[in-house]
Amino acid sequence: MYTIRDVSEKTGLSAHTLRYYEKEGLLSSVERTPGGFRQYTDEDLEALGLICCLKNTGMNLREIARFVHLAQEGDKTLKERVALLREHRESVIARMNEMREYLDKVTRKLEYYSEMQRAYESAGER
Repeated sequence: MYTIRDVSEKTGLSAHTLRYYEKEGLLSSVERTPGGFRQYTDEDLEALGLICCLKNTGMNLREIARFVHLAQEGDKTLKERVALLREHRESVIARMNEMREYLDKVTRKLEYYSEMQRAYESAGER
């Protein structure tokens, strides 16, 4: 079992964010001690890993919540979950391709300006 502080340190998520995810139903199985303190399990950490992955790759919290709720409904929703993840994967690939194009442009500009800088510095040495 992990405290909210442990989970915050392990995931980089603030305690506020963890409580928010729980309130929004993204983490529905967080247990409590008799004193009311949250106790996270390895399964909760695994769920948070997926939530962070989906969020960091551009899925909004509403869609993540939908995915989580589908998962809670069991195997009868596998087709929907696969479709949701397939669609998200395509979106991530498209964004990665776009970022590669931007990176190529930045690299070309870096080479261009680096060459200009070398020529400028060479001219100044004369």
